[in-house]
Amino acid sequence: MTYKLIFSVSGRLHRTALTVLAVSLLCLAPSPRAAEKPAEPPLDLRGSEIQIFIENDSFSGSDQYYTNGLKIGGGIPADKVIGLFSRPPNALLDAISDGASNHFGLFIGQNLYTPKDITIAAPQPNDRPWAAWAYIGAVAQSVKEDRLHTVEFDLGFVGSPALGRQVQTFWHEYVVDAAEPKGWGNQIRAEPGILLTYVHKRRYGDSNGIQLVPHAGLSIGTIMTLARAGGIVRFGQNMTGFGPDGIEPGGAMLKNTRRQQDEGRRQPWEWFAFAGVDGRVVAHNIFLDGSLFRAGPGIERNDTVYDFTAGLSARIDKVRLSVTRVKRSEEFDGGGKQRFYSINLGIEF
Repeated sequence: MTYKLIFSVSGRLHRTALTVLAVSLLCLAPSPRAAEKPAEPPLDLRGSEIQIFIENDSFSGSDQYYTNGLKIGGGIPADKVIGLFSRPPNALLDAISDGASNHFGLFIGQNLYTPKDITIAAPQPNDRPWAAWAYIGAVAQSVKEDRLHTVEFDLGFVGSPALGRQVQTFWHEYVVDAAEPKGWGNQIRAEPGILLTYVHKRRYGDSNGIQLVPHAGLSIGTIMTLARAGGIVRFGQNMTGFGPDGIEPGGAMLKNTRRQQDEGRRQPWEWFAFAGVDGRVVAHNIFLDGSLFRAGPGIERNDTVYDFTAGLSARIDKVRLSVTRVKRSEEFDGGGKQRFYSINLGIEF
C-alpha cells in the first residue's frame, strides 16, 4: 500500500514537472511574429552629398599671399537630420520654411597666407604676415524657387595651432618640390577665432541659355568683418544651382540643396561657362591686421577689395567638377594683384 502511494505521488509529480517544463519552453520560444520582426529600412542618403574645395596659387605659377585653401565636408537634407531624433520627422520645419528646401552641412578647412618671398626667415614688416587658419564649420541653406539663403558658422584657431608650417613644409618637400618656407616663426599669434556669415543669392533667366545670379552678404567675427556684393553671368545647358562657389565664408557648401528646386536635375548632365565679380568693404581681416587680442605682425590693409572670376562647370549624373580662375585686387598697398584657381569636386547621392 505504501509503495502504491509513493508511486502515485511520484507519477503525479513527474507529470506536473513535465507540464511546467513544457509551458516554460513555450513561453521562452519566440513567437512567429517576433521571429519575423521587420528589418530596419536602409539608410536613405538621397539628397546628401560630399564636397571638396581646393584653392591654390601655384596653378597660376606663384607662391605668395593667399597661397592655399582646403575645405572638405558634406550635407544632408534637414528632414533627415530631424529624423535621427524623432519619427516621423518634425512637421514644424515645413511650416517655418514655407515649402523651401533646407539642408544642413558640416566641414573642416584650412587657409594659408604668406609674404611674397617665403625663403626669408627674418620678419618682413612691409609685406603680408605669415598666417594660418584651421577651422570646423556648420552651414544651413534654404532654397525656394530662385532664392538661396546661406548661413555659415566657423570656429577654429589662427597661429601655430592651425599647423600652417607643417602643412606647407610637407607639401613643398614631398609633393611639389618647391622652396622651403622659412618664415613661419613670424606668423600671427595663436588665438581662437569665430566667424558668422550670411549670403543671399537670386537667379534670373532660363536653365538653357543665359542666367544672371547676383548676391549680397555680410560676415562678422574675430576673423573677418565685411560686407560684400556682386554676381555672375553664366551660359550653358541644363544649368542647376546658383553658380560655382569657393572657400570664402558663405560659399554654398551644399550643391545638392537645389535638387528639389531645379528642373535641370532631371537631365543626366549639365554644363556652363561663367564670369563674375565680387566686391568687399572690409572692416577687419585678421590675416592682414594681425592678432586681435595679442601684439604681433600685421600690415595696413585696403578697405575695399574685389575679385574677378571666370571658369567652367560640368555635371555628369551625380558628379560635378567646377574650375574657377580668380583675379584679386591689392589687399594692401604694394602687395600687387593675385591670381589663383579654385577647384570644386562634388559627389551627390
